[in-house]
Amino acid sequence: MSSHYETLGVTRDASAEEIKKAYRKLARKLHPDVNPGQDVADQFKAVTHAYEVLSDPQKRQVYDTTGNENGTAGGGGGGGGFGGFGDIFEQFFGGGQAQGPASRTQRGRDALVTASIELKDAVQGTVYTLDIETAVTCTVCNGSCCQPGTSPETCTICHGQGQVQRPVRSFLGQMMTVETCSACRGFGTTLPNPCNECMGQGRVRERVSKQLKVPAGVATGTRIHLAGQGEAGPGGGPAGDLYVEINVKRHAVFEREGNDLHATLRIPMTAAALGTELKLDTFDGEQEIRIEAGTQSSDTVKLSQLGVPRLRGGARGDLLVHVHVETPTKIDAEQRELLERLASLRDEEFAEGRLAERGGVFSRLRDKLGHRA
Repeated sequence: MSSHYETLGVTRDASAEEIKKAYRKLARKLHPDVNPGQDVADQFKAVTHAYEVLSDPQKRQVYDTTGNENGTAGGGGGGGGFGGFGDIFEQFFGGGQAQGPASRTQRGRDALVTASIELKDAVQGTVYTLDIETAVTCTVCNGSCCQPGTSPETCTICHGQGQVQRPVRSFLGQMMTVETCSACRGFGTTLPNPCNECMGQGRVRERVSKQLKVPAGVATGTRIHLAGQGEAGPGGGPAGDLYVEINVKRHAVFEREGNDLHATLRIPMTAAALGTELKLDTFDGEQEIRIEAGTQSSDTVKLSQLGVPRLRGGARGDLLVHVHVETPTKIDAEQRELLERLASLRDEEFAEGRLAERGGVFSRLRDKLGHRA
């Protein structure tokens, strides 16, 4: 049985660069697109597997020590209390054979993607179209990994065991060690006629669209779990799960805090002094809002139940409209005359400024920011 070094045609003290160079040379020679012979596919896989082991420093060290990249180097509580020594005996005396061949059919990986939605969609819920690239079961071989009409054949090297024994010298003398069969990569079978569509993987990568139902009340960071909609598994294996993380975009008008929505309404000082009724566009359509006479900047008008619903049901939050009174910066002579007359009527021609007492506008602003004395 050839070792990984023999498979690549290098010595045991070969450098990483020499191993890479040897692999590239063999890969070009044995690639199915270049050399379509029946045995070439298995040789190509054996060469690739050998390179995967020897190009990884950790795997190579384990392989050099035990002759098996799946071997263990001590520690743990197995072996009936003998720890790593028991593992070594199991390695050398064939305990690994009880594992049997590996299955080509495996569960696919879970996947995590992000969906960016508008704030309105978070308030009302929506159906979002996910456009993602993922692994899907090959429709040509239906996950069998073989050309239609053919099937895997028992490996002639390991006779379907997925593992082989070979002699190795150790501190105990010459022993028999168990390693994964490099010809079938531990599957116990080979693919004389691998599917041309999926190259014997049983799955291919495609860009697919999925419909995601986004419930009302989601927020940035919310994850939606779609069971069985992740990547399809190799060899026709079941698909993993898909997790969709929600990202809610910033809105030009509304800002979310918890389940409440906040907005700023700018009104002229005359409207604040006299009072008025206005119509506002909200996520629930046009709403009427009343500005009471004498409204001040920082006053808030609450529109109940027009905020964000609770994610798992329950009452909605509120829409809080914060009033900002705008003072005119440019006035003509007639407007100045009218304002001067108003100031005279209100005896404010020579008004003096004064600091507000606690509970005034600055106190309300401080309390709103959470700085309570």
